[in-house]
Amino acid sequence: MNQTILSARIAEAKALRYTPAGLPAIDLRLEHESEALEAGQKRQVKVEIRAVAFGTDAETLARQAVGSGFRFTGFLAAFRNGKHPVLHIQSFQQDI
Repeated sequence: MNQTILSARIAEAKALRYTPAGLPAIDLRLEHESEALEAGQKRQVKVEIRAVAFGTDAETLARQAVGSGFRFTGFLAAFRNGKHPVLHIQSFQQDI
């Protein structure tokens, strides 16, 4: 199963674009920071990941301010060149 849930803030949002099929799309850069327990030790976790959303999710995210925090759910797929993972956002909700 390929499912990812990530609490993150929008660090960068490109302009809303449209696919050749006319579907709204937006490319984002998300940043996450937290603390996790690993091998019995606390570890600071910081990660930056590219993300993409399509359809009404893209339109809604295009209206959000950079710095806004959300809980994103989606799946990971390779970027166009196949080198880096991209979170394909399937749903999101405001992170409280």
